[in-house]
Amino acid sequence: MNQTNKNFSFRLVLAFIILFSILNLIVTEPVIPILGFHGIIASKTPVTRLYQGYMHYPQQDLEKLLEHLVHNNYWFLTSQDLYDFFLTKTKKIPKEYSNQKPIMITFDDGYKTVYTKLLPILSKLEEKYSKKVKVVLFINPGTLEQRSNAAIHLGCQELREGFKKGFYDIQSHGLNHKDLTTLNRQELVKELLQAQIQLRKCTQDLDPQQQVASHFAYPYGAYNKQVQYYASKYYLSSYLYNNKILDYGCLKNYYEIPRIPINGQILFKQMLQEVAEGFHKFKSQQKCEGK
Repeated sequence: MNQTNKNFSFRLVLAFIILFSILNLIVTEPVIPILGFHGIIASKTPVTRLYQGYMHYPQQDLEKLLEHLVHNNYWFLTSQDLYDFFLTKTKKIPKEYSNQKPIMITFDDGYKTVYTKLLPILSKLEEKYSKKVKVVLFINPGTLEQRSNAAIHLGCQELREGFKKGFYDIQSHGLNHKDLTTLNRQELVKELLQAQIQLRKCTQDLDPQQQVASHFAYPYGAYNKQVQYYASKYYLSSYLYNNKILDYGCLKNYYEIPRIPINGQILFKQMLQEVAEGFHKFKSQQKCEGK
């Protein structure tokens, strides 16, 4: 990796550190950052490569970010944690988490590198800090058993391994990653329901409470009233990609949970500007409509 790319990676990690430092200062705001990643590239891979550079995130920078969060006492939420403790508040936050800062780390599409590159990082951090970092995987089970995709996407056994070790929270991203807004009702139901059935089949002996595939992320972040209506028939909540931080004190629709997409091309200044504007809006608008 040349010096320009090294500097870019350093600035990106620094941007995240500043982002979370800002979040720490706003202790009165009920906000939770939900970060959305895809695949992971080797640290020496040039970030200028179009597909990998845009979609995926450097392994070395990801490890630095996760270690920073562990060191600074963050609580890595699962999708069910968010739903139970912050959205519906049907459960009280356990004492061991009461002084921790909540965050959610998600990975979409089930790329193989979540197993080959991310899982070793999570194991390494657990060994070093005696703390388990949980990540939410939004999976398209239509790729699980396709041999043609074996070099790119996870298989069922690889999913099971990370789940059994307690690192993976496995949730649905639709059966085949289709734009759900373009489907008729029958096709839409198939994408939603078959994804849930297949993911639970993969993990059935490891998930007696059937929390796998209880939550959903819209492929491409695309949804409309019909998609949201049918998603609510099979899932407890759904996630967007809209560059917003979750303000759970104001969220009224559990099928519009905001996420911040993260990739290797995010500019340092752009990140800080968006974060600053987001918090400015929280304060100037008093966050919730009608307050």
